[in-house]
Amino acid sequence: MKKQSCNQAVPFRIVHPFSVTTMAQAAMIAALYVVLTFIANAFGLANHAVQVRISEALTILPYFTPAAIPGLFLGCLISNILTGCILPDVIFGSLATLAGALGTYALRKWKWCAPITPILANILVVPLVLIYGYGFLKEGYSLLYCYFFYVITVGAGEIISCGILGMSLLFTLEKYKEKIFPTS
Repeated sequence: MKKQSCNQAVPFRIVHPFSVTTMAQAAMIAALYVVLTFIANAFGLANHAVQVRISEALTILPYFTPAAIPGLFLGCLISNILTGCILPDVIFGSLATLAGALGTYALRKWKWCAPITPILANILVVPLVLIYGYGFLKEGYSLLYCYFFYVITVGAGEIISCGILGMSLLFTLEKYKEKIFPTS
């Protein structure tokens, strides 16, 4: 065995952002997001004022791997296109999911913070899409009242999806993270 002094560099493995493993994980996450959105859509839960997208539970995956960030964005983008959402929803809904995924990755040191940014991103953006994109204004109510009404309805769905289902998924995957998301 070769002796190494303190001033010599220790070799380490560099993880490339465009490795085959990263792209495969991102593609699988995107595909899973699309499938889960279609299941929720079959029950009328993927779109409209009350949304409980089961697929939003996947927004905790950046806690484990950065490959989830493009996977979630592409999955949401494809889902929004295939479920017949209008262009503002496709664009801004997907960007809200991207912002939530980036936030989850940024807060990955704090396990309990994993669902916070996806919830916040969606409750700030989706009500605006519902009002301005789909024209979901309640007759006789102010714009501000409608916005806060949709913040509550979308927020409730996001708390169920990201907070409850997402955290359940996080605790389940944490037991197997070394096998599913190896670091080296």
